[in-house]
Amino acid sequence: MSRNELLDRISIDPNVCFGRACIRGHRIWVSLVLDFFASGMSAQDVIIEYGIEEPDVLACIAYGAEMARFVDLPVPPDGHRQS
Repeated sequence: MSRNELLDRISIDPNVCFGRACIRGHRIWVSLVLDFFASGMSAQDVIIEYGIEEPDVLACIAYGAEMARFVDLPVPPDGHRQS
């Protein structure tokens, strides 16, 4: 699947989930899926838990990659974020 085909699986609608990026046809935030990965959850676990498909997971990763191209978060020089 191409990047554009993956990104077509993501929707942003001001009337759905407060306008946050979601998997099209679901109310599952892209950021939630990415947070699950960051916490160590596997793609297969997310697919089973939320009833989505592998391309949906790849779409979330593609969307995150696109956002990282345009937005840089400040990171302390030692690589650790302060809480």
